[in-house]
Amino acid sequence: MIAADIDLTVLSEMATNSNSNLKEISDEKPVLLVFLRHFGCVFCKEAMSDLAKLKKEIVEKNFKLAFVHMAEQELAQKYLDEHDLGDCVHISDPECKFYTTFRLTKGSFSQLYGLQTWIRGFSKENKIHKFEKAKQLGDSTQMPGIFIIYKGNITEHYIHKFAADRPDYHALLNSCSLK
Repeated sequence: MIAADIDLTVLSEMATNSNSNLKEISDEKPVLLVFLRHFGCVFCKEAMSDLAKLKKEIVEKNFKLAFVHMAEQELAQKYLDEHDLGDCVHISDPECKFYTTFRLTKGSFSQLYGLQTWIRGFSKENKIHKFEKAKQLGDSTQMPGIFIIYKGNITEHYIHKFAADRPDYHALLNSCSLK
């Protein structure tokens, strides 16, 4: 299992925009930690939209929603505000140190640009999300992932196989066994 290979001492190093760190937050309540692709990515925008719609449910289930991104904090705040997620904590990781620690890799050509990605990227439901390319938005080859962390331990995770994967956030939250 991927979670067993991750050095979670790094949680204390994961400083948030709210002057806390992920270890402190996860000691208080479970954290739904979402590693985003770059902010210009259609699927990153789709994920933020999906999570904004689920934000009330996430809070009701006593989870803290947190994001890891590769942009400057101010730029990330702008994108999160646009998706009604501005009140969520976020962690800037421009060097992808935390992505690497959590075993999130750079995508292969087929993961990033394969047929499945093209079909989903140009689907009717994704027409509202405009692709943007700019270095300050993050590394366009970085793959995303989701982890539920509680009391410094990973209790569930979802690793994207393709950039176009759309996780079942309900199932992820409901399957979580908090110890």
